[in-house]
Amino acid sequence: MAQHTDMRGKTVLITGATNGIGKVTALEIAKMGARVVIVGRNASKTQAVANEIKAASKNDAVDILIGDLSVMADVRRVADEFKRKYQRLDVLVNNAGAYFTSRQETVDGYEMTFALNHLNYFLLTDLLLDTLKASAPSRIVNVSSDAHRGMSLNFDDLQHKQAYGTAGWPAYGESKLANILFTYELAQRLAGTGVTANVLHPGFVATGFGHNSSKIMGLVMGVVQRFFALTPEQGAETMIYLATSPEVEGITGKYFDKSKAVQSSSQSYDKDAAHRLWEISESLVGLKSAVV
Repeated sequence: MAQHTDMRGKTVLITGATNGIGKVTALEIAKMGARVVIVGRNASKTQAVANEIKAASKNDAVDILIGDLSVMADVRRVADEFKRKYQRLDVLVNNAGAYFTSRQETVDGYEMTFALNHLNYFLLTDLLLDTLKASAPSRIVNVSSDAHRGMSLNFDDLQHKQAYGTAGWPAYGESKLANILFTYELAQRLAGTGVTANVLHPGFVATGFGHNSSKIMGLVMGVVQRFFALTPEQGAETMIYLATSPEVEGITGKYFDKSKAVQSSSQSYDKDAAHRLWEISESLVGLKSAVV
């Protein structure tokens, strides 16, 4: 597990923190003394996880916010509630995401993978930027995946209306590429603010990944994860490192794997694609970004 850092006096917001690597990250950062705010969809489950983390970390400063982050109104509400309750945000960890084998649409009419895995990151981060800037030096940590490799964005069909692809894998991989393009563009726009933005590959981790899709996919993923996957504790190490380690203070715009900065795919460094994705995302969520 990651080196123990003193996080007392820090406030950390973690999405997708009711299971898997998000839950482990919340627990380990709570052990470091930070106030940890976890976001989940189900109130009773999220509260139960918060209580579990409080007991295991001996830290009562573990709070919850409830929202379905595939729904843009919920993303806005979570951001508004956070800003009403807390004066500072030292670390934002965007971890909520999922894999869907068949195409679904959100209540906003967006393709589910694109909405949850990308638009959620984009909108929540932007809505919290003023708080992050006021708390600088502060950090944004985005969870992506090596599933982005070999992918490119089809700007004529970002919502995959024309073709969803084999078992949803292209939609998932492209959403993970979007995470990296967003992070690199964000880091550039935040230069000089004291807010850093980095993105990571957690590894192939034994979590609930794929289990929200078809029954067959859930069974397949269960078997594969049992024999080949990292534990959630192993998968969370890079996320915890980026959120807490003094070693990455001031480092921004990098892709990390196994707590080391590595090269992401060549497509992820396409500045024109990153800028275009940013502008389209702004339009879709109806927001003029807090960074220009």
